[in-house]
Amino acid sequence: MLATMGVSVSMLASGSRGNCALVASATTKILVDAGISCRETFKRMKALGDDPHTLSAVLITHEHCDHIYGLATLAKKLRIPVFMTGATHQAWSRAMRDANGEKPLLEKFERFESGHGFQVGDIAVKPFTIPHDAADPVGFTFSTDGVKVGYVTDLGCLQANVKDNLRRCDILVIESNHDIETLRVGPYPWSVKQRVMSRVGHLSNVALADFLANDYDNNATFVVLAHLSEQNNHPEIARREAESALATRGRLFCSRVLLASQTEALEAIRL
Repeated sequence: MLATMGVSVSMLASGSRGNCALVASATTKILVDAGISCRETFKRMKALGDDPHTLSAVLITHEHCDHIYGLATLAKKLRIPVFMTGATHQAWSRAMRDANGEKPLLEKFERFESGHGFQVGDIAVKPFTIPHDAADPVGFTFSTDGVKVGYVTDLGCLQANVKDNLRRCDILVIESNHDIETLRVGPYPWSVKQRVMSRVGHLSNVALADFLANDYDNNATFVVLAHLSEQNNHPEIARREAESALATRGRLFCSRVLLASQTEALEAIRL
């Protein structure tokens, strides 16, 4: 089956308790973030018919725990390249010191810089800076076989450079983290609410809908809503706002809106 496949995107987990996705071509498989345990990553890949031992590399967006929780174990077991920016690697190393204060070692650490593309197998990767309260957070685009995938979560706003990088995507994975009113009246402390709503926090349904209605080029066949808050959002609210925004574009073609889940893998999207 893999030999005839073009490009696929599998959302293994998405949310504040762990993020992990798989972008694959016929010959290359890239894991984006490793925010769930190695065991759970393997389990979800196998449930979709993928062998974890065929992974080509792991790419990390930033060092927050819900994006790197399973990384050390996964990298040790698979012994594949792990790509991070230098600042993200330093932050990860500090955060993951063991009881003796020893920093973790990555056998095959590969450093990249935001704005500078690189190649993993037959997939061209372009990292770009995003506004989030981390050391050096990035989103990615992946291009191969004439197909472009955009992947951006954990950002407080959609700056011009982000919008530029997300043009002409065939599959777009993008954050729709919270419903503003649900967040305002919810149980989080005010300081956390302020952080989530800030320009370096997380993207709201309304902010995403504004992008989809006014700045998005309406090119993608699939739009995947990711990193939905379990406390401050509801999947159907997020879906309704995104679909309503897309409907205002006035074109016969409309992207299919899918929802990534925290608790189970989303069936692979294939183009």
